[in-house]
Amino acid sequence: MRKNIVAGNWKMNTTLQEGVKLAEEVNAALKETKANCDVVICVPFTHLASVNGVIDQNVLGLGAENCADHASGAYTGEVSAPMVASTGAKYVILGHSERRQYYGETAETLREKVALALANGLTPIFCIGEVLEERENGTYNDVVKAQIVDGLFNLSAEDFGKIILAYEPVWAIGTGKTATADQAEDMHAHIRSVIAEKYGKEVADNTSILYGGSCKPSNAAELFAKPDVDGGLIGGAALKCADFMGIVKAF
Repeated sequence: MRKNIVAGNWKMNTTLQEGVKLAEEVNAALKETKANCDVVICVPFTHLASVNGVIDQNVLGLGAENCADHASGAYTGEVSAPMVASTGAKYVILGHSERRQYYGETAETLREKVALALANGLTPIFCIGEVLEERENGTYNDVVKAQIVDGLFNLSAEDFGKIILAYEPVWAIGTGKTATADQAEDMHAHIRSVIAEKYGKEVADNTSILYGGSCKPSNAAELFAKPDVDGGLIGGAALKCADFMGIVKAF
Protein backbone atom coordinates (compact mmCIF):
# COMPACT_ATOMS: atom_id res chain seq x y z
CA MET A 1 0.00 0.00 0.00
CA ARG A 2 1.40 3.38 -0.95
CA LYS A 3 1.79 5.98 1.79
CA ASN A 4 0.33 9.44 2.11
CA ILE A 5 3.21 11.84 2.76
CA VAL A 6 3.60 15.54 3.50
CA ALA A 7 7.24 16.61 3.06
CA GLY A 8 8.59 20.09 3.74
CA ASN A 9 11.37 21.51 1.57
CA TRP A 10 12.92 24.40 3.46
CA LYS A 11 15.21 25.37 0.53
CA MET A 12 17.86 27.99 1.43
CA ASN A 13 15.98 29.36 4.42
CA THR A 14 16.48 29.57 8.20
CA THR A 15 19.66 29.88 10.19
CA LEU A 16 20.69 26.84 12.20
CA GLN A 17 19.07 28.26 15.33
CA GLU A 18 15.84 29.16 13.49
CA GLY A 19 15.74 25.75 11.86
CA VAL A 20 16.17 23.85 15.13
CA LYS A 21 13.36 25.93 16.66
CA LEU A 22 11.03 25.28 13.70
CA ALA A 23 11.80 21.55 13.79
CA GLU A 24 11.03 21.46 17.52
CA GLU A 25 7.70 23.24 16.91
CA VAL A 26 6.67 20.82 14.15
CA ASN A 27 7.74 17.80 16.20
CA ALA A 28 5.73 19.03 19.22
CA ALA A 29 2.67 19.77 17.07
CA LEU A 30 2.77 16.30 15.54
CA LYS A 31 2.95 14.69 18.98
CA GLU A 32 -0.28 16.50 19.87
CA THR A 33 -1.98 15.54 16.60
CA LYS A 34 -2.71 12.09 15.18
CA ALA A 35 -1.44 12.65 11.64
CA ASN A 36 -3.04 10.52 8.94
CA CYS A 37 0.12 10.66 6.83
CA ASP A 38 3.88 10.38 7.12
CA VAL A 39 5.51 13.78 7.73
CA VAL A 40 9.06 14.68 6.66
CA ILE A 41 11.15 17.86 6.78
CA CYS A 42 14.01 18.30 4.31
CA VAL A 43 16.41 20.87 5.70
CA PRO A 44 19.73 22.52 4.70
CA PHE A 45 22.85 20.36 5.13
CA THR A 46 24.05 22.59 7.98
CA HIS A 47 20.95 21.75 10.02
CA LEU A 48 20.71 17.97 9.62
CA ALA A 49 22.63 16.68 12.64
CA SER A 50 21.25 19.33 15.00
CA VAL A 51 17.65 18.82 13.87
CA ASN A 52 18.06 15.06 14.22
CA GLY A 53 18.93 15.68 17.86
CA VAL A 54 15.66 17.45 18.66
CA ILE A 55 13.03 15.45 16.74
CA ASP A 56 11.53 11.99 17.17
CA GLN A 57 11.87 10.29 13.80
CA ASN A 58 9.00 7.97 14.69
CA VAL A 59 6.87 11.12 14.42
CA LEU A 60 8.79 13.36 12.00
CA GLY A 61 11.12 12.09 9.29
CA LEU A 62 14.29 13.97 8.34
CA GLY A 63 15.76 14.52 4.90
CA ALA A 64 18.33 16.53 2.97
CA GLU A 65 17.56 18.78 0.00
CA ASN A 66 20.21 17.25 -2.28
CA CYS A 67 23.31 15.07 -2.33
CA ALA A 68 26.36 14.76 -4.55
CA ASP A 69 26.78 12.39 -7.49
CA HIS A 70 30.01 11.03 -5.97
CA ALA A 71 30.47 9.08 -2.73
CA SER A 72 33.68 10.93 -1.71
CA GLY A 73 36.72 12.64 -3.14
CA ALA A 74 38.09 16.02 -4.27
CA TYR A 75 34.74 17.77 -4.79
CA THR A 76 35.05 20.89 -2.66
CA GLY A 77 31.75 22.08 -1.24
CA GLU A 78 29.77 18.95 -2.13
CA VAL A 79 27.95 16.76 0.40
CA SER A 80 27.73 13.03 -0.32
CA ALA A 81 24.97 10.52 0.34
CA PRO A 82 27.09 8.75 3.01
CA MET A 83 27.56 12.11 4.76
CA VAL A 84 23.80 12.78 4.66
CA ALA A 85 23.05 9.31 6.02
CA SER A 86 25.62 9.76 8.81
CA THR A 87 23.55 12.66 10.24
CA GLY A 88 20.57 10.38 10.81
CA ALA A 89 18.61 11.66 7.81
CA LYS A 90 16.49 9.07 5.98
CA TYR A 91 15.31 11.01 2.90
CA VAL A 92 16.84 13.16 0.18
CA ILE A 93 15.21 15.40 -2.44
CA LEU A 94 16.73 14.82 -5.88
CA GLY A 95 16.13 16.51 -9.23
CA HIS A 96 14.25 19.52 -7.88
CA SER A 97 13.45 21.95 -10.70
CA GLU A 98 15.69 24.57 -9.08
CA ARG A 99 18.62 22.15 -9.19
CA ARG A 100 17.89 21.30 -12.82
CA GLN A 101 17.42 24.95 -13.82
CA TYR A 102 20.10 26.78 -11.83
CA TYR A 103 22.76 24.10 -11.47
CA GLY A 104 22.40 22.20 -14.73
CA GLU A 105 21.59 18.82 -13.24
CA THR A 106 21.07 16.24 -15.96
CA ALA A 107 19.42 12.82 -16.10
CA GLU A 108 22.88 11.24 -16.05
CA THR A 109 23.83 13.14 -12.88
CA LEU A 110 20.55 12.22 -11.25
CA ARG A 111 20.94 8.52 -12.01
CA GLU A 112 24.24 8.62 -10.08
CA LYS A 113 22.65 10.49 -7.19
CA VAL A 114 19.70 8.10 -6.99
CA ALA A 115 22.03 5.08 -6.98
CA LEU A 116 24.18 6.55 -4.20
CA ALA A 117 21.15 7.56 -2.14
CA LEU A 118 19.69 4.05 -2.35
CA ALA A 119 23.05 2.44 -1.59
CA ASN A 120 23.22 4.49 1.62
CA GLY A 121 19.72 3.68 2.80
CA LEU A 122 18.20 7.03 1.84
CA THR A 123 14.73 7.32 0.29
CA PRO A 124 14.87 9.64 -2.74
CA ILE A 125 12.06 12.13 -3.26
CA PHE A 126 12.54 12.46 -7.01
CA CYS A 127 11.15 15.62 -8.61
CA ILE A 128 9.69 15.90 -12.10
CA GLY A 129 7.69 18.60 -13.83
CA GLU A 130 7.27 20.93 -16.77
CA VAL A 131 7.88 24.66 -17.23
CA LEU A 132 5.18 27.10 -18.37
CA GLU A 133 6.14 26.92 -22.06
CA GLU A 134 5.80 23.13 -22.02
CA ARG A 135 2.44 23.36 -20.26
CA GLU A 136 1.19 25.89 -22.81
CA ASN A 137 2.49 24.09 -25.93
CA GLY A 138 0.96 20.78 -24.83
CA THR A 139 4.19 18.77 -24.49
CA TYR A 140 3.97 18.43 -20.70
CA ASN A 141 3.04 14.74 -20.62
CA ASP A 142 5.97 13.84 -22.87
CA VAL A 143 8.37 16.05 -20.90
CA VAL A 144 7.46 14.46 -17.56
CA LYS A 145 7.57 10.94 -19.01
CA ALA A 146 11.08 11.60 -20.38
CA GLN A 147 12.27 12.84 -16.97
CA ILE A 148 11.04 9.63 -15.33
CA VAL A 149 12.39 7.34 -18.06
CA ASP A 150 15.80 9.04 -18.30
CA GLY A 151 16.30 9.51 -14.56
CA LEU A 152 14.87 6.33 -13.05
CA PHE A 153 14.11 3.55 -15.50
CA ASN A 154 17.60 2.09 -15.17
CA LEU A 155 16.47 0.83 -11.74
CA SER A 156 15.24 -2.65 -10.93
CA ALA A 157 11.58 -2.93 -9.93
CA GLU A 158 12.73 -3.52 -6.36
CA ASP A 159 14.79 -0.32 -6.26
CA PHE A 160 12.14 1.71 -8.08
CA GLY A 161 9.76 0.66 -5.34
CA LYS A 162 11.88 2.64 -2.86
CA ILE A 163 11.37 5.93 -4.72
CA ILE A 164 8.89 8.69 -3.84
CA LEU A 165 7.95 10.89 -6.81
CA ALA A 166 7.07 14.57 -6.56
CA TYR A 167 5.31 16.27 -9.45
CA GLU A 168 6.11 19.96 -9.46
CA PRO A 169 4.59 22.08 -12.22
CA VAL A 170 7.50 24.51 -12.39
CA TRP A 171 5.13 27.30 -13.45
CA ALA A 172 3.35 26.97 -10.09
CA ILE A 173 6.36 27.11 -7.74
CA GLY A 174 6.61 30.35 -5.81
CA THR A 175 4.43 32.12 -8.39
CA GLY A 176 1.18 31.93 -6.48
CA LYS A 177 -0.24 29.95 -9.42
CA THR A 178 -1.42 26.46 -8.61
CA ALA A 179 -2.39 23.63 -10.89
CA THR A 180 -6.07 22.89 -10.39
CA ALA A 181 -6.83 19.71 -8.49
CA ASP A 182 -7.99 18.21 -11.80
CA GLN A 183 -4.74 19.20 -13.57
CA ALA A 184 -2.73 17.64 -10.73
CA GLU A 185 -4.81 14.46 -10.81
CA ASP A 186 -4.47 14.16 -14.60
CA MET A 187 -0.67 14.40 -14.39
CA HIS A 188 -0.40 12.06 -11.40
CA ALA A 189 -2.54 9.48 -13.22
CA HIS A 190 -0.30 9.90 -16.30
CA ILE A 191 2.81 9.36 -14.16
CA ARG A 192 1.30 6.22 -12.67
CA SER A 193 0.52 4.90 -16.17
CA VAL A 194 4.13 5.53 -17.26
CA ILE A 195 5.37 3.52 -14.27
CA ALA A 196 2.88 0.73 -14.99
CA GLU A 197 4.14 0.42 -18.58
CA LYS A 198 7.64 -0.27 -17.31
CA TYR A 199 7.21 -2.04 -13.97
CA GLY A 200 3.59 -3.23 -13.94
CA LYS A 201 0.42 -2.12 -12.21
CA GLU A 202 1.39 -3.31 -8.72
CA VAL A 203 4.57 -1.21 -8.58
CA ALA A 204 2.70 1.77 -10.04
CA ASP A 205 -0.12 1.44 -7.52
CA ASN A 206 2.38 1.29 -4.65
CA THR A 207 4.35 4.42 -5.70
CA SER A 208 3.64 7.55 -3.68
CA ILE A 209 3.32 10.61 -5.94
CA LEU A 210 3.35 13.98 -4.17
CA TYR A 211 2.16 17.31 -5.56
CA GLY A 212 4.73 20.09 -5.34
CA GLY A 213 3.36 23.36 -6.69
CA SER A 214 2.21 26.03 -4.22
CA CYS A 215 0.30 23.66 -1.96
CA LYS A 216 -1.23 25.58 0.96
CA PRO A 217 -3.65 24.87 3.82
CA SER A 218 -6.39 26.45 1.68
CA ASN A 219 -6.04 24.04 -1.27
CA ALA A 220 -4.44 20.94 0.28
CA ALA A 221 -7.65 19.08 1.09
CA GLU A 222 -8.98 19.43 -2.47
CA LEU A 223 -5.66 18.23 -3.93
CA PHE A 224 -5.26 15.35 -1.48
CA ALA A 225 -8.81 14.15 -2.15
CA LYS A 226 -7.79 13.15 -5.69
CA PRO A 227 -7.13 9.40 -5.99
CA ASP A 228 -3.63 9.69 -7.48
CA VAL A 229 -2.37 12.56 -5.30
CA ASP A 230 -0.63 11.01 -2.29
CA GLY A 231 0.48 14.18 -0.51
CA GLY A 232 2.62 17.21 -1.05
CA LEU A 233 6.18 18.49 -1.30
CA ILE A 234 5.75 21.81 0.46
CA GLY A 235 7.95 24.88 -0.01
CA GLY A 236 7.01 28.24 1.51
CA ALA A 237 4.24 26.87 3.70
CA ALA A 238 6.73 24.50 5.37
CA LEU A 239 8.53 27.46 6.96
CA LYS A 240 5.69 28.22 9.40
CA CYS A 241 4.59 25.47 11.76
CA ALA A 242 0.91 26.49 11.66
CA ASP A 243 0.80 26.51 7.85
CA PHE A 244 2.63 23.20 7.56
CA MET A 245 0.38 21.56 10.13
CA GLY A 246 -2.64 22.94 8.29
CA ILE A 247 -1.52 20.94 5.27
CA VAL A 248 -0.80 17.81 7.35
CA LYS A 249 -4.30 18.06 8.80
CA ALA A 250 -5.79 18.15 5.28
CA PHE A 251 -5.51 14.34 5.41
